[in-house]
Amino acid sequence: MKNIIFIICDDLNDSIAGMGGHPQAQTPNLDRLMARGVKFTNHQCNVPLCGPSRASLWSGLSPCTTGYYGYNQQPNHWRKNQILKNAVTLFEHATRSGRKVFGTGKIHHNGHEDWSIFKNVDGSDGFKVRPSFGPYPWDGSDECKMWGRLHPDLPDSWQAPAKRGEWDCGFGRMQNISEAFGGNGQWIMNHGKPFRYVNDEDRDSMPDEKSASYATEILNIEHEKPFLLAVGFSRPHSPLYVPGKYFDRFPLSEVELTPMKQQSLDGLSRCLVQDQDIGTKDYGFYKYRKVMETGGLELLRRWTQAYLASVAFVDEQIGKVLDALEKSIYADDTLVIFTSDNGYHMGEKEQLFKNSVWEESTRVPLIIAGPGVAKGLECKHPVSLLDLYPTCCDYLELTEQPHTELGKSLDGHTLRCLLENPNSQKWEGPNFALSVLASSEELQTNEPGKVGDQHFSLRTEQYRYIQCRNGECELYDHSIDPHEWKNLANEPEYTDLILDFKEKIESMLINN
Repeated sequence: MKNIIFIICDDLNDSIAGMGGHPQAQTPNLDRLMARGVKFTNHQCNVPLCGPSRASLWSGLSPCTTGYYGYNQQPNHWRKNQILKNAVTLFEHATRSGRKVFGTGKIHHNGHEDWSIFKNVDGSDGFKVRPSFGPYPWDGSDECKMWGRLHPDLPDSWQAPAKRGEWDCGFGRMQNISEAFGGNGQWIMNHGKPFRYVNDEDRDSMPDEKSASYATEILNIEHEKPFLLAVGFSRPHSPLYVPGKYFDRFPLSEVELTPMKQQSLDGLSRCLVQDQDIGTKDYGFYKYRKVMETGGLELLRRWTQAYLASVAFVDEQIGKVLDALEKSIYADDTLVIFTSDNGYHMGEKEQLFKNSVWEESTRVPLIIAGPGVAKGLECKHPVSLLDLYPTCCDYLELTEQPHTELGKSLDGHTLRCLLENPNSQKWEGPNFALSVLASSEELQTNEPGKVGDQHFSLRTEQYRYIQCRNGECELYDHSIDPHEWKNLANEPEYTDLILDFKEKIESMLINN
């Protein structure tokens, strides 16, 4: 395989047609990628939070190896971690091995970029289109020039979650908002940079659209060397602002809410729910609670519509990249990898966020297609984002041990045998995938967290086992309970199974 296109979305859960998520999702371009490749329906992120998830993905090192779990993630840059500061990212490894690298958009967590990893041996800079969550509505006032204002169609009482910035609680269709803010309304990018919007057809391009254009540009060039092209799309990360035509695909009166259960938090681990022993505290619960207090199920339905619209928007951008590939000279020798950094709750477990130990947060889509890959098949074997670095090494014919100077090995395993035969019994990886959730244990800036101070979520083909640092645990049988509504941890007949899962976690920690 000569080339790889690696497409990654931000905060995309299983709301993709054919992935078992929201039944109304419209993703025709991902559908056609599935038709010519393998979809992994039990693919887990290793940390359900942007920064540490991407640091683990691009380094190929487990958070249990680096101690980089995401507590207070914004000021803790991954390159200041004791191990990650010298880690050879996938892009650097490809460059040193004679490949060209290109990147665009949201590759690392915002504010955690390392632009040097896209420098090629010939001195060229392969990166373009720096990431942004914009555009944002703005009322023209200086006090809101950083992140804009809340969408004018949202109730005023919904402004309370803005304690973390308008970017995280805003959602709604892009439209002409001039009159809504007394004739001063307009759309802006970060720090007040103007974004021209007249209507859906007459406006500036959004960052994700610019990234799709750059990827198309790269695929229209004849390259002398094999390449690795990474395309990072920000949507469906909040704020959920996309052109109105995508909202029109999901009439509000017809939007279905995700399956939810009354008293869904009953029987769950106290340290995760009541004590909020999580690096992001109770934010997921808080955001959901605020939606329900402000507008109830109707406001949640509007949020769901915005999320589905954002997924449809990003699917269209992915389609542009796939179209360009199919028309290019690289169509027959390029592997396409599509995934996300973490999932996202849409109301399940009374959460409207990521960063939890449950299925909606840790399971992320994965589709891989290309020459030699089985077509239109599904793999149910549990795998994780850690397996993508060694997979790229395998297909690009790179050495599988880029971290020899660190004395570390890649923590994942190549997926080639599962791509050739999704039912293969020859895969060298474990029969489970492990995700780690940062606790609220306080750390000094750039101090690695202790592995024993975190919470763990282990996923097999049938079960999810959750182990909290205080000894509490949860167990779910996905063969009869795909929504994880019944915690079986206290049922006597599962004692031996839980002991086995505890040993599996312990073995992973010892090896790291």
